[in-house]
Amino acid sequence: MQSIFVHGLGQLSSSWLPVLSHLPANIPADCPDLTSLLACQEITYPGLYQAFSDYCDQQNSPLYLCGLSLGAVLSLNYTVEHPQKVKSLILIAPQYKMPRLLLSFQNVIFLLLPKRFFQTMGFPKKEVLSLTRSMKTLDFTSSVSSISCPVLILCGSKDHANQKAARTLAALIPGSRFVLAESAGHELNLDTPEMLAAMITDFWNLHQS
Repeated sequence: MQSIFVHGLGQLSSSWLPVLSHLPANIPADCPDLTSLLACQEITYPGLYQAFSDYCDQQNSPLYLCGLSLGAVLSLNYTVEHPQKVKSLILIAPQYKMPRLLLSFQNVIFLLLPKRFFQTMGFPKKEVLSLTRSMKTLDFTSSVSSISCPVLILCGSKDHANQKAARTLAALIPGSRFVLAESAGHELNLDTPEMLAAMITDFWNLHQS
């Protein structure tokens, strides 16, 4: 197996380290840095997804994907397009149909923020805006029902912006399971890493055979 942890916007690959420290040694983990994957490609969602897809295609083993927020969208997108490649899927705070109003409001906030705010996000301000604008038309509603691998969908109890989408997505994917992580916010990998690691381990151990 090859387990891949995909970080969200505003995070780096190192954001998964608190979780990895609690995973058993028999789970090989890789945490690609999305900014590094892009290299010289255009900073849009299609460009980012293509870079992520190429990265996944290079892996020889069946993939166990775990993505948070933007990472969840990328992981969901890849699973829809490459069902034979993905062994199981964990989605944290996912969106399957981009909330245009929320993205527009977020972009207004980003426009008002100084450039130094984006130094820890991996992408410069201009590229963050380009990326989020290019995601507004994403909609996987009609395709997620074709996913046949085991799917675990998680969302923090304090992450009110993503709970409805996470629950609805769980209802759309046959056989998937939704879990509400108590006392956690949007970033489960930072808020409750030990609890998240335990859930990941149990889920992947159950579906390795």
